[in-house]
Amino acid sequence: MVKNVPTSIKDQFLIEKRRNQMVKGAVTLFKAKGFHRTTTREIAEASGFSIGTLYEYIRKKEDVLFLVCDYIYERVKERMGQVLDMEKKSVDCLSDAVRSYFRLMDEMQDEVLVMYQEVKALSRDAQEYVLQKERDMVHMLEVVIGNSLPYSIAEKDLKLVANNIFVHGQMWGFRRWLMQKEFTIEEYTDKQIDLLFQSLNLPERSS
Repeated sequence: MVKNVPTSIKDQFLIEKRRNQMVKGAVTLFKAKGFHRTTTREIAEASGFSIGTLYEYIRKKEDVLFLVCDYIYERVKERMGQVLDMEKKSVDCLSDAVRSYFRLMDEMQDEVLVMYQEVKALSRDAQEYVLQKERDMVHMLEVVIGNSLPYSIAEKDLKLVANNIFVHGQMWGFRRWLMQKEFTIEEYTDKQIDLLFQSLNLPERSS
């Protein structure tokens, strides 16, 4: 739940359902028109409900960007949780986590692109919220790396590797006009994992 976006609705299932509809509708509009040229009425229509209903779940248009950011974070957290076994220390865990993260970035290309294109429209406090969510996502990758490597790694190196994975996952969306002419998402992921393993002096993946 986004604490920064209060709602008058008490039904948690309904809140999540409506806000997910809102995110999908808003992302399409923001991508086509930009944040400032999109009206809350258009967001309501694209989401499939009235402007009155919209304001039961947000206070202002800026709140929708909070929801987009939180939606991305929750999907990453959920996906990482599905593939991670914190008791198992294996390079396969790292490979699985990277593959899962990259697939998610492929599925959420528009959401990620909109978040970074429009973050400048947010207030300073709101921008810090987005950046903190990003740091939280990178930290998930740090945990995966630290638990997967058969040797210890310096903290600053751990952070660098995690940030590299994070950015390379998003690059698939940011550079899709080029990348998708050369690679499928699976080919791109395989190449990036191979490069990651080489940089960490890990044995080659089994095909």
